Amino acid sequence: TATRILLTLFSVLLFTQVFGLSSVAQVVLGKGSTGQYLSINLAFGIGVTLGIYAAGGVTGAHMNAAITITQYVLGNISGPSLVAYIIGQFLGSFIAAATVFGVYYDAIYHYTNGSLTVTGPTATAMIFATYAAPNVTVQGAFFTEFMATVMLILGVLVIHDEKNNAATKGAQPMLTGMLVLGIGLGMGLNTGYAINPSRDLPPRIFTAIAGWGMDVFTTEHSWWWIPVTAPILGCLAGVLIYKLFIGFHNCPAHETENEKEQEGMEAS
Repeated sequence: TATRILLTLFSVLLFTQVFGLSSVAQVVLGKGSTGQYLSINLAFGIGVTLGIYAAGGVTGAHMNAAITITQYVLGNISGPSLVAYIIGQFLGSFIAAATVFGVYYDAIYHYTNGSLTVTGPTATAMIFATYAAPNVTVQGAFFTEFMATVMLILGVLVIHDEKNNAATKGAQPMLTGMLVLGIGLGMGLNTGYAINPSRDLPPRIFTAIAGWGMDVFTTEHSWWWIPVTAPILGCLAGVLIYKLFIGFHNCPAHETENEKEQEGMEAS
């Protein structure tokens, strides 16, 4: 089972991340002539939608390490499954970064004149991993990633909660993709909305190996740890918020029906 999970998530994260990272590459390397910020938002939303359609039946579409860790903390998945999920996510994301690097190798070296940098006028590291905007403090960046992930998990729970007005199963992937699109449209300015350690850390490791060096970890007050820790804490907080304000106030569907029948009998 663990092997099946690992292989499925490997292929799905490869598939999903290629959509998102290649859209960033096209916007950056095309200098705005082959896409805009909206292109990136749409591509990540499409990638998430297709990834959930592809893996939902096998793994429950665990494509976000923060959500996977939260599910483990809640006791919904076992330790071996957690390890398989994380390994599959990270391998798929790492290979996706390598794939996009291969696709845009010529364009990257033409754009940078052979100098791969994290900052500066021809910086290209942001194609693969997220970096905070220059005017954003460490605290502001952390809070942005934290809140963006809170909104992500709240949206996911709303879409999937059978005790509430859950979306039909076939519509859930599309709505989740729209959720990611919405977060990008509204909360992407400060940090590039990583909202997922599996989306950010493996490509960052790839860039460190592929020529950008350790600057990808040390620049901007060692920014790299924020898109790893803030989404995990945001997911845990989001689940707590949902349970306190929505989940605990919902009744299972059959209880609601029984209440309605009882009310009808009393009215009669």
